[in-house]
Amino acid sequence: MIGAYIILILIIIFFIHSVIPTYYNKYFNTSCIRKTDKENEVMLTFDDGPDSRYIYRLLELLDDFDIKAIFFVVGKNAEKNRGIITDIIKNGHKIGFHSWEHKNAMLYSYNYTKKDFKNTERVRNKLNINKFYYRPPWGHTNIFSMFFARKYKAEVIYWDVMAEDWKIESNAKTICDKLLRRTKNKSIICLHDAGENSGGDKGATENTIEGLRLAIPKLKEKGYRFILPD
Repeated sequence: MIGAYIILILIIIFFIHSVIPTYYNKYFNTSCIRKTDKENEVMLTFDDGPDSRYIYRLLELLDDFDIKAIFFVVGKNAEKNRGIITDIIKNGHKIGFHSWEHKNAMLYSYNYTKKDFKNTERVRNKLNINKFYYRPPWGHTNIFSMFFARKYKAEVIYWDVMAEDWKIESNAKTICDKLLRRTKNKSIICLHDAGENSGGDKGATENTIEGLRLAIPKLKEKGYRFILPD
């Protein structure tokens, strides 16, 4: 009987610490960004990089279509690849952060959450990135996440469109079809520019690049303009 009470208490604690903050921040918190501001404007974002295997082909593709995007990089990856970050910025794109180590905030304490934001802020300053855009991995947060987001003046940006492009079975056509079907006015599109380094399938980014090559002209034909956050 005592064991059952302990399990119940632990479940309640987990809901308060992790589940409620995650759903509140992802769907209801008005301080978080989930849409663009104007009709027919969409935002293209990439998570998990930078990854030298794919980034330059992706930058070339975006340049061919005259599109700018925001790359939510993992802090540790960014610190090891400063040259790539510089090249992304030189091409007119923006850098956001996708945590320090791409860990699930639902499972971590105050101390780790503090470390996550503190190290990410350190890398941001080291890379001379002016504004702190932040996207939690999987969109998961805990009861402390927004406290540290406010402390470091981080602008939290979610998404409303995904194409499951981290899966190797998602080929270029299925990615394109999902982007065309799911993208609406004011959408924020979330794709991935690194594969197995952050939990995706090996080689999946190849399909992301080719899926975008198919989708971007059709999205433009629909009248969508690609914008960056302020």
